[in-house]
Amino acid sequence: MDRSLVWWLTHLFLDPFLFRGSHSLQSCLTWRRSHLIFKQNSSMNKMSRKQFVTGMTATAASLSLGNTLTGAGRKASEKIKVCIFSKHLQFLDYADMARTAAEIGFAGVALTVRPGGHVLPENVERDMPKAVKAVEQAGIKVYTITTRISDPDDVHTEKILKTASDLGVKYYRMGSFRYDNSISIDENLRKHRVTMERLAELNEKYNIHGAYQNHSGTQVGAPVWDLWHLLKGLNPKWIGCQYDVKHATQEGGTAWPLGLRLLKDYIKFTANKDFRWFKEENGWRARHVPLGTGMVDFPAYFKLVKELRLTGPISMHFEYPLGGANRGNREITIPKREVVAAMRRDLGILWGWLEEYVS
Repeated sequence: MDRSLVWWLTHLFLDPFLFRGSHSLQSCLTWRRSHLIFKQNSSMNKMSRKQFVTGMTATAASLSLGNTLTGAGRKASEKIKVCIFSKHLQFLDYADMARTAAEIGFAGVALTVRPGGHVLPENVERDMPKAVKAVEQAGIKVYTITTRISDPDDVHTEKILKTASDLGVKYYRMGSFRYDNSISIDENLRKHRVTMERLAELNEKYNIHGAYQNHSGTQVGAPVWDLWHLLKGLNPKWIGCQYDVKHATQEGGTAWPLGLRLLKDYIKFTANKDFRWFKEENGWRARHVPLGTGMVDFPAYFKLVKELRLTGPISMHFEYPLGGANRGNREITIPKREVVAAMRRDLGILWGWLEEYVS
């Protein structure tokens, strides 16, 4: 049977986006995805035998040994630190979040310090030290924080930057800018450039790097090239881009390598997740899927990551349906063990790619 037909048939019956009503079915699908990988008949998502074995070995190691890495996992983690975006563990307190991240096998945490996050901006001086201490007691580290910082004059901006820097955090993700349709694109970019310059000065003051994520949509950064206009000439030690290949692929198709090469000097840490386009009643829609089952060409991406010598931390995202953990909910609707199993599965796949293409 043609492999593309096999791929579509298996996803028809095993894809949770096609079955939204049953938590028990979702649980079954999560378990099945931890044991099966399907090959698509294209260069996208094609997995070599070595990559399959390496990824499954790393997954098995994380399942049985917690955060004791072996083989591909250890080699990969020594070169690039893989962190979990703590949004997906917001149903846990600091101590449980930290222990769970370590037990899954993550080297660190990308801590949410924003409205609705693990640490609220107004409580950053009190609560962020508690969160960082809990993570360090679990034997891992807070490598980055995710914020909504986009205004250097905001009442919380300097408190967040100072607290993070004092705690040894080296990187933070900024908030986003919007395009004002009442003025030209060029005028928008000139206005936001001033803000970036001022934030770069603050970052230097507090010895921390701020990064703007290229997020799909119509906001600044979606097409990637506009970030170059905001960053060009600024010191990349203090300000840059958290490059997200999923969003770059969604907006740029096969052109994503151009943006990555353009911004390479400004990329100190990255984000990983996957997606597919779905034809729905109201048209085509991009939906998140488990790592390695979507349209992002991760083998090509990680080959370029190696070529460009991008060795900063990776923030792993789990935006596909996970009982509310994907949305950062405080309560989840599926057992914690199923969320953990999905995260271990994706981390194992990522370790396999890092081992094959980056190490």
